[in-house]
Amino acid sequence: MQVELDRRRPGQSRITTPRKETDTCKILSGTHEGMTTGTPIHVFVPNTDQRGGDYSEMAKAYRPSHADATYDFKYGVRAVQGGGRSSARETIGRVAAGALAKKILKLKSGVEILAFVSKVYQVVLPEDAVDYETVTMEQIESNIVRCPDPEYAEKMIAAIDKVRVRGDSIGGVVTCIARNVPRGIGSPVFDKLEAELAKAMLSLPASKGFEIGSGFAGTDLTGSEHNDEFYMDEAGNVRTQTNRSGGVQGGISNGEIIYFKVAFKPTATIGKKQNTVSREHQDVELLARGRHDPCVVPRAVPMVESMAALVLMDQLMAHIAQCEMFPLNLALQEPIGSASSASELAPNLS
Repeated sequence: MQVELDRRRPGQSRITTPRKETDTCKILSGTHEGMTTGTPIHVFVPNTDQRGGDYSEMAKAYRPSHADATYDFKYGVRAVQGGGRSSARETIGRVAAGALAKKILKLKSGVEILAFVSKVYQVVLPEDAVDYETVTMEQIESNIVRCPDPEYAEKMIAAIDKVRVRGDSIGGVVTCIARNVPRGIGSPVFDKLEAELAKAMLSLPASKGFEIGSGFAGTDLTGSEHNDEFYMDEAGNVRTQTNRSGGVQGGISNGEIIYFKVAFKPTATIGKKQNTVSREHQDVELLARGRHDPCVVPRAVPMVESMAALVLMDQLMAHIAQCEMFPLNLALQEPIGSASSASELAPNLS
């Protein structure tokens, strides 16, 4: 859990917010001697480097493209200092819970979830630059922007540095892959796997777009060009020759790698003077203060991974409950086994 929170925390490099937080987590309930007990897990992460005075201007005027105005429109009151629920600080809970989901998925089915930065502003990582089958966490974490290609990582860092010193911001794209996802995860119609993933990703702060598989580029192809043709592999499994579906067909996983992209807008709070409106509905100028990310995507990587893990965990539990209690056709249905032995899952009480 702490490893994942360290990847999310502020102040980890010059291209993130300069606010320094250790984000040290303390588990207050739900575990005993390193094992979960089945009761709710209470994780406490104190905030130690807050500066409420930096938000005095934002208390009087709305930041353009921020939630300040819409929160007032809806509630008539808002948490000015730190931004309240509109702050990315709330993603601590997502990442902490996601760490648990990742571990369960790995133990149960060998699922591995990795995300990386594939675009910063106008620097775009080529589609063929990363092999989804072999890319590793070590490659992604080898630089401060979390791009597994060293050449493009340097270009992305330079782009962030350029706007950072001007008090401006830029956006980007995070690509996420999930390997070894069992077949059959997800449901038709309203709870399609891609729909659940899209909802999860678009609930993240600053997210503005989602696409899975071929996404919008698939509209440039014909059906014969886009279809993923089936074949039988050497182990007797049904596989697809290509993976333009992104590992999901009909809202249900097909056993191929799931991959999708999430677009994040430029950080709304910037150190440049902007035209806006005050809470008294007067036209004013705002020069925001505070310590904010010049680009959110490097820190968004663990957030995307965590939300993907939480969705897959929910869908895995639903599938086991719905389809494995009373299987209908074992010749077609594939039971979800365990990637770990019972001894690995059992607590060590010696």
